[in-house]
Amino acid sequence: MDTDPDNRDPESTEAPTEEAPAAEAEPTEASVDTTPEAEPTTEADVSPVSEPADEAPMPDAPAEAVVAVTVESAEAPPQAPAAQPAAEAVGADPNPPHVVRRQPEGVNAGERRGWGRNLRADVPRSSHADWAPAADRPDPVALLEEQGAHRVPELVPIRYGRMLESPFTFLRGAALVMAADFARMPSTGLFVQACGDAHLSNFGIFMSPERRLLFDINDFDETYPAPFEWDVRRLTTSVVVASRDNGFSGGEGRSAARAAVRAYRERMLALADMPFLDVWYTRTEVKDIYREARRTANRGRRVAALVNKASTRNHLGALAKYAEMEDGKWHIRMDPPLVAALPRGRAFQRVVNQALKDYGASLPKEYAPLLDHYKFVQGARKVVGVGSVGTEAFMLFFLGDRDYDPLFLQLKEAGESVLERYTEPGLYEHQGQRVVVGQRLMQASSDPFLGWFRGTGPRGLDFYVRQLLDGKASAEIADLDAPALTRYAGICGNTLARAHARSGSSSAIAGYLGRTDAFDRAMEDFAVQYADQTVQDYEALVAAEASGRIVAERGV
Repeated sequence: MDTDPDNRDPESTEAPTEEAPAAEAEPTEASVDTTPEAEPTTEADVSPVSEPADEAPMPDAPAEAVVAVTVESAEAPPQAPAAQPAAEAVGADPNPPHVVRRQPEGVNAGERRGWGRNLRADVPRSSHADWAPAADRPDPVALLEEQGAHRVPELVPIRYGRMLESPFTFLRGAALVMAADFARMPSTGLFVQACGDAHLSNFGIFMSPERRLLFDINDFDETYPAPFEWDVRRLTTSVVVASRDNGFSGGEGRSAARAAVRAYRERMLALADMPFLDVWYTRTEVKDIYREARRTANRGRRVAALVNKASTRNHLGALAKYAEMEDGKWHIRMDPPLVAALPRGRAFQRVVNQALKDYGASLPKEYAPLLDHYKFVQGARKVVGVGSVGTEAFMLFFLGDRDYDPLFLQLKEAGESVLERYTEPGLYEHQGQRVVVGQRLMQASSDPFLGWFRGTGPRGLDFYVRQLLDGKASAEIADLDAPALTRYAGICGNTLARAHARSGSSSAIAGYLGRTDAFDRAMEDFAVQYADQTVQDYEALVAAEASGRIVAERGV
């Protein structure tokens, strides 16, 4: 039972009274619709991206070069489009519940905040505290196998190998498992543009187009509209799991999880009092984090080290890391299976040029001259991350009008978000566009090279495109001590609230959260319990490898 005394006028500046709060009712089932919906439209039913008549052609690529989209070539075996895994979804989770969006009521901020406070009667904040597997909980290994069925077969064992390193790396790759569980829990129905994969390692620093180092969410493969608390659950659980992996005490893990939720709630309350344009323009600059960090015992050394790391992760850094010169010409340095050459052949020339042209058409017009300045040199397959391993991912190497004017772009396959089947299926026809739109909604400042295209080969895969390295760096979670993890969790919670406030009703969410720590304590308790579940799921994957059900390739 939630005993939050915060039942005063939400817009009042008076101190809260000590009157007894109204009891919060048990959560209703109104927020979850378990009626199966029709399968989403498959890629075969979607028209290909049209070619704008007035679009200038991209510079010709070398005839022998083959870029990312060569996987769409005739040499690739035909298979179902990866963006619509409907058949496997039926097998792994045959009756997925769909969480229903609630539309906040009220004509102004005060009324919406009051509406959010009243929502506690239907969905008590204390209802978020308890975790128990649902009777129809899908087999977590089956969900991972479902995803693997649409991935590059030879890379799937690498994904399993990375997930088997620890419970935290398992959690990183188990976004679908979490989404399936969250959809079976009480929900506020307060939708935001959710990250879908908001664990600790998916926050970090990057360089804005204005060349300022910002701290923000940095992974949007799973972004989709969903209840705000789903991201909060994933973040806080990742804090507890990381704490255990680092050998910290249970109390230290709880403290760090509580710091993440408290920072989220307090930032959301502050944002709810701001004009929306101020909310939109708010950002977290690394220099501000460093200034605060200098007050700690560490004197900001970790932040300084992260900034130094980011300073080398630019296009010249990428040139030194991924390319080499041979016979007076630059080419990508191969390191299979992590960086692997693509097939060569003139048959792919037209596919390559069309992909680059369609990508260019997705960019804002003012950025077209940026891309036109560079000539494509070479592409390679590049394995990235944990959860993404096995999806098609490539890097493209371009050069400007001099040897030391490189541009490295990353192309990543964009499949259906893990959140989609449990929320509002079918909002996006193009999954690459979904990622780009979600990133632009959530990030305070986004990469000018963000774009998308659809492959023209038999599989019709959707891709999104971004810069490979542009001042990007993330904290090494395993290197943090307990106080540093607590501080970092707070920074991440603060950042997540700002990202959510750009698309959701900050007033309604703030009204629901309230000024006491009722929501904080509930999420802390949940995170501890779900961390236990994560360990059990991790052990199930270990057992699956031992039994031969899956094959894992470790150390890659």
